[in-house]
Amino acid sequence: MAGILIKNAKIILQDKIINGSVYVENHRILKIGTDYGSDIHPDIIIDLNNLYLSPGFIETHVHGGGMSDFSDGTFEAYEKALNTHLEHGATTICPTLIGTSREEIEKSIMAFVEIQSIMEHKVFLPGLHLEGPYLSLRQKGALPEQFLRDPDPVEYKYLSTIAGGVIKRWTFAPERNGAIDFVDYLISKDIIPSIGHSDAEYCQVLEAFRHGCHLITHLYSAMSTIVRREGFRISGVLESAFCIDGMISEVIADGAHIPQELLHMVWRLIGDDHVILTTDASRCAGTDAKRATIGSLDNGIPIIVEDGVAKLLDRSAFGGSIATPERLIHVMWKKVGIPLESAVKMYTSTPAAILGISNRKGCISEGMDADFVCFDDSVTIKGIMTRGYVSGIFKGEE
Repeated sequence: MAGILIKNAKIILQDKIINGSVYVENHRILKIGTDYGSDIHPDIIIDLNNLYLSPGFIETHVHGGGMSDFSDGTFEAYEKALNTHLEHGATTICPTLIGTSREEIEKSIMAFVEIQSIMEHKVFLPGLHLEGPYLSLRQKGALPEQFLRDPDPVEYKYLSTIAGGVIKRWTFAPERNGAIDFVDYLISKDIIPSIGHSDAEYCQVLEAFRHGCHLITHLYSAMSTIVRREGFRISGVLESAFCIDGMISEVIADGAHIPQELLHMVWRLIGDDHVILTTDASRCAGTDAKRATIGSLDNGIPIIVEDGVAKLLDRSAFGGSIATPERLIHVMWKKVGIPLESAVKMYTSTPAAILGISNRKGCISEGMDADFVCFDDSVTIKGIMTRGYVSGIFKGEE
């Protein structure tokens, strides 16, 4: 890769924004500064004219886009959905599969294995996220009820084995029978356990945390909260996210799933080093579709798109989001009102840390991969750079 100097940029670091330049060589960031003098000899110079330069966004929970769903289990579905979110700024993606039948999950895992190395020059794929099937019936949200079940050691060990290490994260409900044994198994295989679609009480969440589960899937969405039982108040998963020191919470920051005041409260109370932004996008993301399915074409649940979000046909629950990555930054910065560098941190360095890739991804610093998103004051994407792949302004386009 030729030496590239990106100059006149507003560079978004983890705790501040500076005006300066970034020099890239051999797909890595070599230097960051304002005046290099004769120290560098770039082959290409890109003038950003005071646009923002952010680390590439890291999407930890996304089901699809461009009218394709990862649960469709085909190479073509993966390619379409991945390219959709890459075009909107996600340079690292964990495709998410809905927990359905063992056969359908296996098919989707095999499709991921096929595409992982092929897409590496365009988008980094650290592994799959399985959302279920070991989830709560009471908190199923838009997930297909007929597939929800207790953790089955034969099944999850089989799926882990045939996946050959590509499962990165697995969402489960800790109140399910056998859940703690499941957590122990995931930890032994370096798979990240995450609590979601759960009706657990605080004590059950705390036990899972003590066994190594430090992540909560889409805070406020499909989870238990405080109830009264014989006069006594019992905390749920929601309260556990605030009460357990060290717990990391994922939030769907599309501006629809959680109102702005709650997004601000989560940021203020938990902090940007313990909050991860996600789209939780369905196949409708990046399209104008008004009807589709969440999950596979064979076993998915019909949804309708209105009010900027996907819903079940009876409007009883949301069915994932239709958001693309830049919308999350726009909502948190422009609507919620938090600093831009903090919003970006929750979509870059914080997820990089939980995924164990912070030595390569998630921030603009020397030695890191050259994964960038360039945008303007309205968070309109102007260019994307990943290792070996460029678009927009980085190609010299107007």
